[in-house]
This record gives sequence, C-alpha cells and structure tokens, in this order.
Amino acid sequence: MANKPKLHPRNQHVNGYDFARLVGQIPELEAFMIDSPVGQPTINFQNVSAVRMLNRALLKTHYDIDFWEIPAGYLCPPIPGRVDYIHYLADLLADNNSQEIPRGRDIKVLDIGTGASLVYPLTGQSEYGWHFTGVDIDAGAIKSAQQICEFNKLAITLRQQSKPENIFRDVIQLNEAFHLTMCNPPFHASRAQATKGTQRKWASLGKGRSTQLNFGGQNAELWCPGGEIKFIARMVEQSIEFADQCLWFTSLVSKKDNLQPLSRILGKAKVADYKVVEMAQGQKTSRFIAWTYIKKNQRSLFPLKAGS
Repeated sequence: MANKPKLHPRNQHVNGYDFARLVGQIPELEAFMIDSPVGQPTINFQNVSAVRMLNRALLKTHYDIDFWEIPAGYLCPPIPGRVDYIHYLADLLADNNSQEIPRGRDIKVLDIGTGASLVYPLTGQSEYGWHFTGVDIDAGAIKSAQQICEFNKLAITLRQQSKPENIFRDVIQLNEAFHLTMCNPPFHASRAQATKGTQRKWASLGKGRSTQLNFGGQNAELWCPGGEIKFIARMVEQSIEFADQCLWFTSLVSKKDNLQPLSRILGKAKVADYKVVEMAQGQKTSRFIAWTYIKKNQRSLFPLKAGS
C-alpha cells in the first residue's frame, strides 16, 4: 500500500496525534476518546465538541496557548492542515532570504478572515515569532479573537472590516507594509453547496451521511456569492492598490479546477510573479496561490521599498 502524502516536514503533527500527551495537558479530552476500527486511540471527528476539545489540547501542548474557547456555531478548524499553510509561507519567505526563514516580529502577516478561532496568528506567532494582524467582517469573531489574545497575553493586532465588499481596502493603512497576506476564503457559493460538500466528504471517508457542516462555521466563513473564484478575483483586483505595501499576497484555493481561471485573472493584473504551492495533507492535497508585484531583485529589500 502506498504511503499517504505527509504534512510539511516542520509540521509538529506530521506523525499524527500523541493522545497520551494531549490528555496529559487537557484531561477533559479523555471523555471524548474512542478506539478506531484498528484499535488505535482517536476521537469522533463528526462530534463538534470532541474537535473543539482536541484543538484546545493541540494549541496548549504544541503552541503554548493556555486559553482557547470559541462561541458556538463558529468554524473550528483542523489545526494540522492550517499550520501547514504557515510552514509553506515560511518557505516562500526563505526563497527571498538566501533560504533562511526570517523570524521575529519584524515580519508582518495580514490574516484575512482570521475568524473566532484565530488559528493562523496563534500557530504562526508560536512557530516563527511573526507579528500578525487579523481581520474579519464579523464582530463576534473579532470579540472572540480579542478574548483569546487577552487571556493569553498575546500582542496580535485585530481589525474589523466594516464593508463586506472590501478585502484590503480600509484594512491596510497608509505606509503600512506586510511581508505576507494570507486567507482561507469562503469555498462555496451557497449554504446548500456547503452542506453537499460536507456530506460528500464524510461519505468518501466512509462515515456515512452527516447533516452538520464540517467543523461548524458561520455564513461568511463557508460561502459567499460567486464562491471562492469571485472572492479571490476581488482580492486580486484590490491587491493592485497595495502593490508596494505587500511582498506576497496569498490565498488558499480549495478546488484545483479554479487554478486556471485564477491564473488568467493574475495575468491580467500584470503581477511580477505568481506561484501555486501544493500541500499534501493525508488523504487530500490542498494548495495556495501566491502573487507579488515586487520584482525578484527588489524582494530582499522589502519592506524598505514600502517606506517602513
């Protein structure tokens, strides 16, 4: 049998979950433990409460987050796949830095749609010490993220986007520079499409049908009119206005078929360079696109070019 594609080599979860260690950190996780069909310890990933407790244990054990709670109904993301995005972004920055990953708070990252869970800033600042600015249109998500920051005494900047049609506008301030922007955009064009996608996923994993959305999620977290192509197209359009203020703009792309139309959109935007980075994650392959308006011979000077 062929080996499953693995997570990024630096991903702390590349060899799976150490449930004994996790229960040692968060004893409440033990109540959710079950045996897999082959007798290995696991949890029921269709149980939202179990996934939340697993996330609490992962964040405490691996990323020194003592407090992590999110309101009911908000997206509860799978930590290993999310942190893979962070590690591949680190590799992207290393490409412009003599293959050395830049670390510390001088590296600025803008997380579009940071969510109530704040998962990218929490894991990214722990792994690389970068400074994150998290943005969301949902007031409840921002309130939850603020609570997580306050309890854990974390210096993460949070901003609420007041206009749903805007992505970078009203968020990136004058003379502000970011080395990276990142986004996990709404995948679907409607709630019905999101529900079908979840049911297909559970069926492919042999788990039967589920009426629940995978890992929960609010409207803006899972779907928007036009789905991810329209969302990312708007992101590309607005990125032109901030071409000198960001080294790399990036976004996850859930469907491989969307890459071709997105590459055409990027071509029309006259970017200096763009890349598709594939991330192998167990039973699936995810990917993100990255684009920049900064020429290669100028990238090592960023953010001096942006005046900060």
